[in-house]
Amino acid sequence: MDTKRANRDLRTRVLDELDWEPSLDSADIGVAVKEGIVTLTGHLSSYAQKRTAERTVLRLAGVKGVANDLDVRLPSEHRRSDAELARAVVEVLDHNVQVPADTVKVKVDDGWVTLEGVVTWDYQRRRAERATRYLQGVKGITNLLRVKERPTPGDLRQRIKRALERRIDEEAERVSVSVEGDKVVLTGTVASWTDRDDIEDAVWAAPGISEVENNLTVSRSAYV
Repeated sequence: MDTKRANRDLRTRVLDELDWEPSLDSADIGVAVKEGIVTLTGHLSSYAQKRTAERTVLRLAGVKGVANDLDVRLPSEHRRSDAELARAVVEVLDHNVQVPADTVKVKVDDGWVTLEGVVTWDYQRRRAERATRYLQGVKGITNLLRVKERPTPGDLRQRIKRALERRIDEEAERVSVSVEGDKVVLTGTVASWTDRDDIEDAVWAAPGISEVENNLTVSRSAYV
């Protein structure tokens, strides 16, 4: 299949998948494809929809990356002042049992939320962003939360490899893990974007990790 036809076919599949996603209003989404890179343009009515559109595209076979240039245009009835939105973010984080109390500082500028502070685990950093994502009035999020550095056990690499084997079994042999202080570097190939994300999630669960460099590539052909 030539490149133009491959781009055209992938664009059609992306459009169909966006139309199929029930939580999206895809009428105002534009799609361009070049060599497996999908660019999304247009606008949506919430930041949550913007993130959903991105994840919807990433789960398709043949997609190598996504440039998400979608704008968030809030309906007038969903708009809040920055002070109102900041109070709403603080309240939702205070009520989230997975986010440690008094660890997150919130800033809001024209609907764009910035989260700052230090948490103990990466899942807490991600939960804080996820809880904020669905609030009415949010146009975007910058997550500057840092994971507190912890002593790294000497057998950390083996513990990570065993965790991967529990999750993806034989496929773990295709994943290389190196540990550099509190940073883990992943290389190799996986069969899908979902596997790639699941592997990174498994690594983030390891104690003492403050950075994961995910260089895994998605290649279905490697598993044929």
